[in-house]
Amino acid sequence: MSAVDLSVIVVNYNTAHLLPAMFEALERAATGLALQVIVVDNASNDGSAALIRERWPQVQLIANQVNVGFGRANNQAIPLLHGRHVLLLNTDAFVSPDTLGKTLAYMRAHPDCGVLGVRLVGRDGVQQPSCRRFPTPANTFLMRTGLARWVPWVHTVDDPRWDPARSRDCDWVPGCYYLMPREVVERVGLFDPRFFLYSEEVDHCKRVRQAGWRVHYFAETTVVHLGGESAKTVSEITQWGRQISALQIESELLFFRKHHGALGVWAALLLTALADAYLALKWIVKRRGIAGTRAYWKHAITAWSLFRHTQWATCPTR
Repeated sequence: MSAVDLSVIVVNYNTAHLLPAMFEALERAATGLALQVIVVDNASNDGSAALIRERWPQVQLIANQVNVGFGRANNQAIPLLHGRHVLLLNTDAFVSPDTLGKTLAYMRAHPDCGVLGVRLVGRDGVQQPSCRRFPTPANTFLMRTGLARWVPWVHTVDDPRWDPARSRDCDWVPGCYYLMPREVVERVGLFDPRFFLYSEEVDHCKRVRQAGWRVHYFAETTVVHLGGESAKTVSEITQWGRQISALQIESELLFFRKHHGALGVWAALLLTALADAYLALKWIVKRRGIAGTRAYWKHAITAWSLFRHTQWATCPTR
């Protein structure tokens, strides 16, 4: 078992249409490497589990009867891990032929690196956020309202000065390509099961850094990431031109409570209400109407409702 270079964990939920391309890219990149692939299927209803058994019988499949969420599903694979390194890979993330070789070589040369992410681009080649800072109630407020440009000394989650062509240490990297030494999983664990979806990798990177490892953004290879494929079936609310899941709001509250305490989550709620009021007023002034303010009102109501249903941001709703 020690001969396994890399254990790859893939969580699947209703993305059977993406599996052939994901596996093809992974197999192309695995030349010369001994891989263990574990797929955790979260009760998909699109025939994903049957497809995996038929086309990729070498894969270790865990077929859940219910959707347990992204973080908990990854945790289910821990007892099966045999690789010297562990990679979490999304079904909508397609590695380049050099991705596995280059990132594993970096990890071997830098044993102080606990988590490594890579350059992410969309199908159209447009750069995606790949090297990020930890959210706080204040920088989240400034980013949502657009007021961050007036206080450049406050670091927002996405630094506008970030150069995607330069490798660097950072606070956290997205979980669609998330590489670790197995020692990190053994010492720190994987994801906090309170996060059903969203923020689990943010919390994990924070704990990895607290344990003494670095989190690194590696710019020398690219992964094409579609984004949001599994989340399309989640109930969503429309806001500022994109879709925000109620689960994303919930996870943000849980994160703030865990890492900023009761005062931090109260500050987040008050700043959320202030941001929604500011954005609604801005809409009225610019558009001269109130119809477009409904999304902001709904966002504020959802945040306060979830605060109550999560027992003041201490327990998940599912």
